[in-house]
Amino acid sequence: MFERKRHWEEIYLHRSPEEVSWYQTNPQASLALIEACQLDPADPVIDIGGGASRLIDHLIRAGHEDLSVLDVSSTALAHAQARLGNPASRVHWIEADITDFIPERPYALWHDRAVFHFLTEATDRARYLAALKQALPPGGQLIIASFAIGGPQKCSGLDIVQYDADKLLKELGEGLQLLEEQAEVHRTPGGARQAFCYFRLVRS
Repeated sequence: MFERKRHWEEIYLHRSPEEVSWYQTNPQASLALIEACQLDPADPVIDIGGGASRLIDHLIRAGHEDLSVLDVSSTALAHAQARLGNPASRVHWIEADITDFIPERPYALWHDRAVFHFLTEATDRARYLAALKQALPPGGQLIIASFAIGGPQKCSGLDIVQYDADKLLKELGEGLQLLEEQAEVHRTPGGARQAFCYFRLVRS
């Protein structure tokens, strides 16, 4: 965990959030899938690996009242807090490695854009899934995105695991039903095109 934290702290200490390859001004795919969840404004939502992402800005503006952002990098979280200003006080900020996260409450939605695909070790994926299933009650929804099959094999110098629906469902195990999937070609700030796949699931 220490090596993982050090890696992401270094990234955000030496590069601005607008320079990293995963930056999105408008996270359209995530927002469309979150809208499809038909959440009430008071439903608790957690963004895994949200860091300096602008998704939280959009969710605040959309009227979501119970928002949490988890990231291993305190520097990434500080970027988001500084950008938001006063509205940052309405968000629960959690500095933690997802493989060590012990949820203290249930969430109606668990959103993860590209954390799970960094977990190349089976033990880390098992810890992630233990936290997910502790946090997500029956009827709770999961949005998870990863590099698609045939997409990039590395990100930020790290190996990743590519997923399609069959591979992801096999990894997640029983108790999660796929509701929809969506392909996206993400254009990085440098102009590269990256194939992503987004999945929305519900816990039975």
